[in-house]
Amino acid sequence: MAIENSELTISRFIDASPAKVWTAWSDAEHFAKWWIPAPIECKLDLRPEGAFETQMREGGGEFSPHVEGCFLDMAPEQRLVFTTALAEGWRPIEPWLALTAIMTFETEGRGTRYSARVMHKNTGDSRKHEEMGFYEGWGTTIDQLAAFVERLK
Repeated sequence: MAIENSELTISRFIDASPAKVWTAWSDAEHFAKWWIPAPIECKLDLRPEGAFETQMREGGGEFSPHVEGCFLDMAPEQRLVFTTALAEGWRPIEPWLALTAIMTFETEGRGTRYSARVMHKNTGDSRKHEEMGFYEGWGTTIDQLAAFVERLK
C-alpha cells in the first residue's frame, strides 16, 4: 500500500481462481453482493464505453448515486479498467472524485493476486481519497469480494 505521485494501490491474495474473481466482477447480481454494503442497485456493461454505475440506499430510503463511470478496457480474468471521469458512451462528467482504476487478477499459487491501482488527477486528490479512507474502504470491499468468491461453486 503506497502513494506514488497521484496513485493509490492496494493488493490482496484471494483464495479463488481468477475465473471466479472475474465472475464476481462481471455478473451484476454477484457484484451487488460484495461491492458495498447492501442493498445496492448496479449497472454493469462490461465493454469499452459501457456503464459502471452503482447506487446505494441511504437509511432505508431512496437510492442515491455512489459511483458513475465508464469501462475503458478489460481482458477477461486478467484486467478491468474504469474511470469516473466519463459516463457510459465516453460522455464526460464531473464526478465528486475523478479517478481511473485498474484492477488486475493474477494467478498466484492456487488463488489470485487481486490488485487495484487507482490514479487521480493530482497528488492532492490522491491524498484526499486516502484521507477519506481509501485503504479501509477498498480493503473492506476486497475482503467482501474474497469472502464471496471463496463461497462460489
